[in-house]
Amino acid sequence: MRLSHTRPVGAASFDEPNLVSAAGLVPVMRLAADAGLDALAGDLLSVPTDKGSNAGGKVSALVAGMIAGADSIDDLALLRHGAMARLFDRPYAPSTLGSFLRAFTFGHVRQLDAVASRFLGGLVRHSQVLPGLGGTVLIDVDDSIVEVHGHAKQGAGFGYSGVRGLNMLLATVSTAHAAPVIVAQRLRKGSCASPRGARRLVADALATVRSLRPAEATGQVLLRADSAFYGSPTIGAAVRAGARVSVTVRMDPKVKAAIASIAEQAWTAIEYTDAVYDEQSGRWISRAEVAEVPFTAFSTRKPAEQVAGRLVVRRIPDLNRPANPDQATLFQMWRFHAFFTTSDPADLDTVAADKTHRAHAIIEQINADLKNAAVAHLPSGKFTANGAWLVCAVMAFNLTRAAGAIAGGRLARATTATIRRTLIAVPARAASSARRLTLHLPRHWPWQHAWTTLFLACAPPRPGTA
Repeated sequence: MRLSHTRPVGAASFDEPNLVSAAGLVPVMRLAADAGLDALAGDLLSVPTDKGSNAGGKVSALVAGMIAGADSIDDLALLRHGAMARLFDRPYAPSTLGSFLRAFTFGHVRQLDAVASRFLGGLVRHSQVLPGLGGTVLIDVDDSIVEVHGHAKQGAGFGYSGVRGLNMLLATVSTAHAAPVIVAQRLRKGSCASPRGARRLVADALATVRSLRPAEATGQVLLRADSAFYGSPTIGAAVRAGARVSVTVRMDPKVKAAIASIAEQAWTAIEYTDAVYDEQSGRWISRAEVAEVPFTAFSTRKPAEQVAGRLVVRRIPDLNRPANPDQATLFQMWRFHAFFTTSDPADLDTVAADKTHRAHAIIEQINADLKNAAVAHLPSGKFTANGAWLVCAVMAFNLTRAAGAIAGGRLARATTATIRRTLIAVPARAASSARRLTLHLPRHWPWQHAWTTLFLACAPPRPGTA
């Protein structure tokens, strides 16, 4: 695209008081109010002194800024430009919101966790963000390192990735008809082990999911996780809450012995839906075989902590280059990947269980989405402030997902960046008439239909029609 030669731009000035750059915040924050964000934060948060006054308004401002693209406290200044003060009441200054976050203690972060779980319930009631909760529900647990910089960051350390940062632990929930939303979250110090605090997070996530599901729900709840969470505390918390589990296991001697006991005729050939690139051999792998064997997890512990289930094993050809390429092998070499599951074989047979477990990788998209949005930085030097920032980022993610579900089409499963580009970051001019504001948006906006659908779905009833 080239600049116009017939009408060249010769000047620019920031002097228009009626423009806003993120008109999509109007229907989205109306949806947030309907789902109870302001009221929940005002009722459940008890941040002391004047820093915690009007907690509902400040939490709403943080969430709105994150939806509009803020990934640091200073970025929240975008809430105070142009006609934003006409569209929203009391747009707070970044310094005020930063002081509010720094007043948090760990107890206040836990209060904000309660706000987030109840807010998700409000979004489920006011949108189709999680259809199909009566059927099979999938919960995924994973952690990720958020890189930070500066020596003043409380809790920063080098974790399993070798990157200095803080550890973000998430639990997501999805169904066959819905993209994942985040149901529980926790910020931990960067050097902590992955399963630390996972038992409590899993219990919280399952309690929230149980409150979201209809009373007549019949489908199973399946918790998926990688081998870092294969431990008695985490799996035990899930089983006690009535959930099934599907967790990758470490290749310890007991697991290896169970794999060796599988008869050759028990293996079933499967095809991957997509070819997988093997980093070790440097080649693409497109075929594999699966089998299963009865297995009791944690058999060395007391009987109350032992969990009976199945060990599902996937094997793929070992294509690593042999030490002597000219010497033929006597038999086929395999690489094994195993996971432990308590799912009902009538619902998920061996092949289906393997396919379902591999879909656990979808949580990596949520980690990447958050890091590409509000969690690109954890902006405060205080650990609890960053913990509160993460919870607000999760609420912003879920709210954005709900807005996309209302708009419909491909936006129902789109990333935060896509929804922001199409529905949120829409410039508009605010005009008032008869004590009502009208937003004038760009003509020929490519996503005009989706934006209008969202706006009308979230619009308040006209007088006399309620």
